[in-house]
Amino acid sequence: MSTGSAREKAKGRNAAKPLADLVGKAMTPACRKRGFASVDILASWPDIVGERYGERVQPERLIWPRQHEEAVLADDAAPKPATLVVHTDGPTALMLSHEMPQIIERINAFYGWAAVGRIKIIQRPVAARPPSRRRTLPPLSGAEEKKLETRLSGFEHDGLRKALKKLGSQVIAREKVAK
Repeated sequence: MSTGSAREKAKGRNAAKPLADLVGKAMTPACRKRGFASVDILASWPDIVGERYGERVQPERLIWPRQHEEAVLADDAAPKPATLVVHTDGPTALMLSHEMPQIIERINAFYGWAAVGRIKIIQRPVAARPPSRRRTLPPLSGAEEKKLETRLSGFEHDGLRKALKKLGSQVIAREKVAK
């Protein structure tokens, strides 16, 4: 074995790891106790349900229906949707109950399949999360702006061009920050 590969192995072992990877692994057993396959839905909750409910509604657990023995033996049988138990205060519970179909649709879109069929609301106070600080990205220079506009000139649909411009400017700005 060469010295270079031994150094690379030692370097890889001591390399810094993202905190999300470490916390995710530690949180997964606790999430599984509550019916969540992983910590992903808890971490992405504000993005899934939007600004209105992100801070005021907290997912508590997923309750999966029991499957009959025949369904377990059949390979092609899809699992039945779960009930998502959330807690929130009274006024938010009323608003949430009116928008429940849209929220279920967003959650299922996050999972990629019809994982949740129903939401059960429990009224109780929600622990306040610290507000997330969004990084402000530097503005694009004139040359960068012009280069982006040139690349997007082939798109005829205004909505698509605006969305791509917004995405492109964020990518360029993040690359500038990373350097």
